[in-house]
Amino acid sequence: MNQELARIFEEMAVLLDMEGVAFKPRAFERAAEALANADEDVRETYRRGGLKALEEIPDVGRGIAERIEEFVKTRHVKDYERMKQRVPVDIAGLRSVAGLGPKKILLLWKKLKIRTVADLEKAAKAGKIRGIPTLGLKTEQNILKGITFVEETGKRFLLGEVWPMAASIQARLERISEVERVMVAGSIRRMKETIGDVDILAISKKPGPIMDAFCRMPEVGRVYAKGDTKSMVRLRQGLDVDLRVVPAASFGAALNYFTGSKEHNVALREIAVKKGWKLNEYGLFAGKRRVAGKTEEELYGALGLRYIEPEMRENRGEIEAARHEFAVRNHGGQARGKISLPKNLVGYGDLRGDLQVQTDWTDGAHSILQMAEAAKKAGLEYICITDHTRSLAMTGGSDERKLERQMVEIDRINKKISGITVLRGAEVNIMADGTLDIADRTLAKLDCVGAAVHAQFRMTKAEMTKRIVRAMENPHVDILFHPTGRLINRRAAYDVDMDAIIAAAKRTGTILEIDAHPDRLDLKDDYVRKAVDAGAPLVIDSDAHAMSGFAALRYGIGQARRGWAERSDIINTRPLRDFLKCLKGGRS
Repeated sequence: MNQELARIFEEMAVLLDMEGVAFKPRAFERAAEALANADEDVRETYRRGGLKALEEIPDVGRGIAERIEEFVKTRHVKDYERMKQRVPVDIAGLRSVAGLGPKKILLLWKKLKIRTVADLEKAAKAGKIRGIPTLGLKTEQNILKGITFVEETGKRFLLGEVWPMAASIQARLERISEVERVMVAGSIRRMKETIGDVDILAISKKPGPIMDAFCRMPEVGRVYAKGDTKSMVRLRQGLDVDLRVVPAASFGAALNYFTGSKEHNVALREIAVKKGWKLNEYGLFAGKRRVAGKTEEELYGALGLRYIEPEMRENRGEIEAARHEFAVRNHGGQARGKISLPKNLVGYGDLRGDLQVQTDWTDGAHSILQMAEAAKKAGLEYICITDHTRSLAMTGGSDERKLERQMVEIDRINKKISGITVLRGAEVNIMADGTLDIADRTLAKLDCVGAAVHAQFRMTKAEMTKRIVRAMENPHVDILFHPTGRLINRRAAYDVDMDAIIAAAKRTGTILEIDAHPDRLDLKDDYVRKAVDAGAPLVIDSDAHAMSGFAALRYGIGQARRGWAERSDIINTRPLRDFLKCLKGGRS
């Protein structure tokens, strides 16, 4: 239910923005993000304490709490439905096209009655959009490019949209007395950046009550099939979820099979065949004798492999490395492989700091103190405040004088709080020529400086690479934020030579960021692995714009694990003093 409400509130924010309502859109955006990241389903929250408990959710005030209550009781939010009647457009679909914000969507509705992406494509191909004042031919061409990109990326869901929902379903199934064990498998378990569907596995001697509860979930819009050991449903937002109940003796084999990837599984089956065995979701068999299958560890060991973490199962060398390491560990000698598995893959509880945090000084939702307290609650020991700078006028970006005032405020807050340190920083804009929009004399006073490209994405590869490398060569730039600028399913990465960027990071000591926000997950896993292999330093940041934003760190850690990053490769796994030593000039 959290994800359904998050979608409704996101759309209400857009609709209110279309109507020119001040302040309210941001409030609904913050509430949507808080609900999407909440650990507890709002129905449980409401049952536990009514409206008062709902108001204790971060960014949920009385008015939004009342709408949540209305939805819990009736499955409707009347305000939202009235607004949709006034502007009956596919907000999610149209917003997936790069460059289409609320004002343009409203304009297209008023002028051309465009409701869907199909309507948009038809109008653009007919040359109707170019005739609208303030839009023109270039906008029309960019819209067609954006539609093509959306079609090419397919209709997959972001990891950050699906993970909380899947975790909530797992938690509810675990509370059923007949359930012995439940695990979410599939691409979620591998922490893929986009998800096609969800597979859930369970162990139970009495699967009937589990299947009943699963098919009756309020999120379910359609039941495709309901059986004794397998049920398939579609959730209201279009995501397909399958639940299978398997015997305990086969659980490890089934978990491995349904986790994937397909390429990894094929390679495992080939190993089994060479041994004269058969591997499937029921187990590893020599004839009719089950060799392994109860646990994944047992399965990999029987195949002569070191256990491989789910995030790494893409058949990109992990099987060869696991085979050699198993041989060394069990039979002595030296591994012959050119690569080896990470000895200490970065863990989900390893981060000590977050180096990209926005506040209400620019486009964030909360104060510096509120963000610091939320970060401490999330288990962090330090954060860096990195509000946008002046060339991003739409965010109210800071100039030198505003940054100086913010530094004073951060110093004051550090004297006030305990258990966490707030660093003075900025997300400085990289201009077209590679210079920065804040003077060096001000940057020199900051504890940690991040730089990023936010505009003029359509440069040639050579131009973009030269632009970014020049910024990295600035002695005050410590971190390159979201290095390729992509927005998953919405905007392709700009054309840049990442091999050259990684080499420049190693040469200049500039840290490359893994931006954990589900829309970005930038760097992608291939580039993370290249950076690890090159010895270029990395950080994982939440890109939090609200107190609930720190929950996104799990996705960045998953991305780092997919890129084979060890704990030592991620600089913000270190205590503050050691982290600061990794910045340019070894700051203290």
